[in-house]
Amino acid sequence: MERTFVALKPDSVKRGLMGKILSRFEDKGYKIIAMKLTNVSLELAEKHYAEHVGKPFYAPLLEYITSGPVLAMILEGENAILGVRHIVGKTNPDEADVGSIRADFCTVKEYNAVHASDCPESAKREMALWFSENEICDNYKTMLEIVMGA
Repeated sequence: MERTFVALKPDSVKRGLMGKILSRFEDKGYKIIAMKLTNVSLELAEKHYAEHVGKPFYAPLLEYITSGPVLAMILEGENAILGVRHIVGKTNPDEADVGSIRADFCTVKEYNAVHASDCPESAKREMALWFSENEICDNYKTMLEIVMGA
C-alpha cells in the first residue's frame, strides 16, 4: 500500500466542492487515513512550496493557499500517488483529461482546486509537514478490504 498527500485548496472549500472531490477518491477505493480542515499559516505554506522559491508565481501561490481553509488529507491505496494524480488531472485545467477534477471544476491554472504529491519523496515530506503521527488513523479496514479479505 502506498500513501500520498492531497490538499483541497481554498477555491474548492469556498465553492462547496469538498464532498464531490472526496467521493472521486473514495469511489476509486482510496482510503482516507488522515484529514483536517485548516487555515494554512504562511510558515507552513513557505515550507510546502519551498521548491518554488524565486519563481514568479511563488508569492501569488503563498497568498492564494493562505486565503482560506484547506482540506488536507492522506490517502492510502495501491499505487496511490500515480492513481490520485490521474484523478486530479494536469495542473492546467485546459490540458487536463475530461473527467478529472481539474477539468471538471477549474477554469484557470492559478486556481486549480487541488494539490496531490507528485512522487514518493514529495508525499513523505508533505505528509510530515501537515500531519503528526497521532493524526493518522490507519488501524481500520474499508468495506473493500473486508470483502476482499485484506
